[in-house]
Amino acid sequence: MPFFAAQQSLFRAYDIRGSRQHFTSDFVDALGKAFVHLYTTIPFPPKSPSLNSRSLTSSDRESKRPIVVIGYDVRCGSERLAQTLANILARYGIKVVQLGLITTPMMAFWAEQYQGHGIVVTASHSAKDILGIKWLIDHKSPNSTQIQRLYQQLTHGKSYDPSQNLIDSHKENQEQNISLSSIDSAMSHRPTDLTCEQVATTYMTAITHVFEQLYPSNAQNCEHNSLLSDKLDVTVVIDCMNGATSTIAQRLFERFCRQVIMLNDTPDGSFPKGNPDPTEPDRLEQLQQSVVDHDADIGMAFDGDGDRLMIVDNSGNIVTSDHLLYLLAKIALAECPKPLADSLSTPQILFDIKCSHHLPTLLTELGSEPVLSKTGSSLMRQQMQHTGSRILFAGELSGHFIFNDSRFIIYDDAMYAALRLLHWLSASNGLGDKRALTDITQCLPAMISTADHYLPIPKTTEADCSIVEQLARLCQYLRTLVAVTNANDADRTLLDTCPSSLCGCSAHKQYMTLEQASHLLPVGTKLSCIDGVRLDFAHGFGVLRQSNTSHHLTARFAGDSLDDLKDIQSKFAALCRPFDQTLAVQIATIPAESTTLNHQLCTNSFE
Repeated sequence: MPFFAAQQSLFRAYDIRGSRQHFTSDFVDALGKAFVHLYTTIPFPPKSPSLNSRSLTSSDRESKRPIVVIGYDVRCGSERLAQTLANILARYGIKVVQLGLITTPMMAFWAEQYQGHGIVVTASHSAKDILGIKWLIDHKSPNSTQIQRLYQQLTHGKSYDPSQNLIDSHKENQEQNISLSSIDSAMSHRPTDLTCEQVATTYMTAITHVFEQLYPSNAQNCEHNSLLSDKLDVTVVIDCMNGATSTIAQRLFERFCRQVIMLNDTPDGSFPKGNPDPTEPDRLEQLQQSVVDHDADIGMAFDGDGDRLMIVDNSGNIVTSDHLLYLLAKIALAECPKPLADSLSTPQILFDIKCSHHLPTLLTELGSEPVLSKTGSSLMRQQMQHTGSRILFAGELSGHFIFNDSRFIIYDDAMYAALRLLHWLSASNGLGDKRALTDITQCLPAMISTADHYLPIPKTTEADCSIVEQLARLCQYLRTLVAVTNANDADRTLLDTCPSSLCGCSAHKQYMTLEQASHLLPVGTKLSCIDGVRLDFAHGFGVLRQSNTSHHLTARFAGDSLDDLKDIQSKFAALCRPFDQTLAVQIATIPAESTTLNHQLCTNSFE
């Protein structure tokens, strides 16, 4: 069997992703067989409960056949790759439900209707020449260890090749097709011959059902809505970025909104306007201008596979992900079903390590318990799916938002999150009196920040720890030393011997006085090393970490004012300078975002 050394870089923390040149026919064939092994060696039926799962038919139970849903995004090569994987799975006895061109959350939705197994060929928000694969096993995304184990199967020649299970799958594994008029019938009949149109219709019907329950007066007759009075009195501009939401967003939002204006809604894997990433600098300029030109209430952008959301307010300003996370968390808390709210006691809100220093205070004021998390929506979902979890909502700076209130699937679905926000805005001030999003966000804390900035990883010797590890050990040592040392010891030099808390590969590079240490990490500075190095100061924060999706460091800094921001950047630069001078300069010169947050703090906002 080929040794797939060139493909090792494809196996990342959350998925398989990289240059399409690495997806050779031999590699895809071996990977398909590895997926066969994956899906045929798990317990049957799957253990995880599913909100919307249909009961398995007697024939499925008797045969104990795994059922895997498969779809793909708009990228050149995605459809062919998905079809190849489907053929391999079917050849070895797995029942495949082909979904066609879909978003990643739609794959997760349809996986819920069967056994919780699904594959979507997508590289999400990455550049056009990148291919990728995401998958679910028993309703869960794989962790990094499981992803690396899959790669090890290939490199050691252990991919599955169960010749005895080879079957004629022609009649067993046809593309499947349903025509259902309600969510109840959709959940109670097993489809045959699924078409892309019916895949979309059933998904939209399920979402409609959620809002019929949440807002019965707004969503009345929404499924076959012909009366404008039944729709939300809002004008919405949507940028699909030529990604997978292009095939469904307009139809879905026209069920609820009086006017929907579409941008870049033709599926196009060449992504003519740029990478399908709404978080990239200046990527939302067209959306911002369109919101202003049409006097729209809100603008929204979805990434290439529909699991990231960015929002533009009615004034044409970008709502930062920090503020959007806070608003959606507020919605989750306000609309939490009472039985669930009673069982949760104090609900937890999960946010990732790159989010604002203001979030913990804001979330606590809402009556929730803020919980800092590693970056990665799949990691957040895994925490939410644990038995006894009190996490009601989770979000991260990159625009992934996940509701866990038993109303819909536990997945970062950008269109669903946008609809939750849209309905809440329309109802927040009472029937018929919507509140402008600008009025709300202007009442949140002022903050000036850098973008989530990518930096090259400095070269180190093989014997050295990574730059991030060295920085973490230095910060842990300095924080402890500052806390326990008498202020009169300012003349004492530090680190002229190797402290036990520092790694040997970096200790000899350090030399600073206690006065310098106290300036860099003042008493009260909070340090987190769960994912890189995060320091929270009195008036801002900074974070430096290893990216999970590329060979880069990522850095973000924020302050209550521009001076605070620059001060925090200079502190990080000074801490990194002993390890790498170039990195220190790069950190110090990262610019503030051109669009910064509001300049006042209002109390009693939208209560």
